[in-house]
Formats: sequence, structure tokens, C-alpha cells
Amino acid sequence: MSLKIIERKTSDEAVSLELQGSLDSDTAPQLDECLARVAGPETRVIALELSELTFISSAGLRVIFKTLKQLKARGGQITVSGMSKGVRKVFEIVRVMPDLTVFASQKEMDDYLEAVQRRAEL
Repeated sequence: MSLKIIERKTSDEAVSLELQGSLDSDTAPQLDECLARVAGPETRVIALELSELTFISSAGLRVIFKTLKQLKARGGQITVSGMSKGVRKVFEIVRVMPDLTVFASQKEMDDYLEAVQRRAEL
């Protein structure tokens, strides 16, 4: 599935992005490139609207958390809104996952995240 990114730069300090579709290993580079382009040195807030995001994999999470780390280093933040039950469940699991949780491969982690998202949508 593809990813559509709708950009709404509100100021030098704030950027809003609406993500539609699937954020996976194929589409994560697209988001990474977009974030690198729109997040300037003055950017303090990136708002992600996720109501039309149907799936997120570990590759998508990495892009979001990498950007969050960069923003936090300069006092910024990422906000998210409109998450589906499945996407919200993935964020909840990642947040509470112990540091020592290990998957044998990215595929194994993505399969796990996909199953979690499917169960949450039921």
C-alpha cells in the first residue's frame, strides 16, 4: 500500500502532516525525506494527523522516533492525533515494551505489530 503525506506548514516553528495509507518499510523513507525537508532548525512542533493511517510498521516507528529525538534535543516535540485503534495499540505496546524485548528480525517484529493492529480493530 502507498503513503500519502499532506503537508500544512503553519509557521517556521510548527508543521502539520496528515498521513494516509500505510507507513511501512517501503514508505518510511518517503516520510523520512518529508520530515527532513519540512523540519527546519526553528521547528519546535510537528503535528501528525493519523486518522487515515491504516498500518504502521517498525520502520515507520523508527522514522517518527528518530525525528522526535532530534526535536527533543532542541526543546521540541511531536504530537499525534486521530489514531485508529490498531495504530494506537502499536504506540501503546512500543511505549511499555521493556528495553530488553528482542525480535529475531524486522520481519518478525512487523508480523507481531500487524497481528496486534488486526486484533485491536476487531
